[in-house]
Amino acid sequence: MSPHRFLLVSPATRGISLAVTRQLLRTTDLPLFATHRSDNADEVRENILSPLKGEGEDRLHLLKLDLTSEESIMSAAESLATKLPKDTESYIHTAFFGGGVLHPEKQPSDLNEKNIASTFQINVISHLLLIKHFSRFLPPAKPKEELDVPAKWVHVSARVGSIEDNKRGGWYSYRSSKAALNQVIKTFDLQLQMNKNQAICVGVHPGTVKTDLSRGFWESTDVKDKAFEPEDAASKLVGVIDQLKVEQRGKIWDWAGKQVPW
Repeated sequence: MSPHRFLLVSPATRGISLAVTRQLLRTTDLPLFATHRSDNADEVRENILSPLKGEGEDRLHLLKLDLTSEESIMSAAESLATKLPKDTESYIHTAFFGGGVLHPEKQPSDLNEKNIASTFQINVISHLLLIKHFSRFLPPAKPKEELDVPAKWVHVSARVGSIEDNKRGGWYSYRSSKAALNQVIKTFDLQLQMNKNQAICVGVHPGTVKTDLSRGFWESTDVKDKAFEPEDAASKLVGVIDQLKVEQRGKIWDWAGKQVPW
């Protein structure tokens, strides 16, 4: 019996992650598990499905998860395990982790301890804990039959996390947290290689997207005519992820399929 493959998006309720969730429901026929932190799951479900006109409705499954709580992340992973079929092996096909926060810091005087801690909690620590609790669902080294494509474990990074590409400075904690996330991506991919999992880990850079995270920068001279609508960014990212090959593992790829320098 062929393994049961599924999709995972966390979180899945806002910005680029919401758009990716909808794009995957439109363009695949796989079950999709989407995480949220709301107490109203029905409202979350309606929000995700509202523009899809019924597409993917029977394939969408919700998991409650708060990125600031390891207990919540662990509980969501346990909940996922109970929802998977019991009569066959179940593996991730694609996992997309988009948790991120940005506090603008143009100069050292803008640094704030609470904001720095929040940035690293969401942009780095939550991603580490998602690896800890959800990587159990990746295919092992020798499943009962070889998979048609390796599982793709994807974290949303950013070009500003590139040390080599940093020409302007600023955004101290955001840049630093994304650079740290890039190290997490590389390190986890090396772990997958060492364990011979049929899986790869990569990062993606969606460009500047018109979401709440980047709202303060839409009118910037540098990005005014280059910012994507979330739906466009999601379509481009899903296309890039779909075409990734094993030899592209452990790196950061932008919305156009070009490698982001370290």
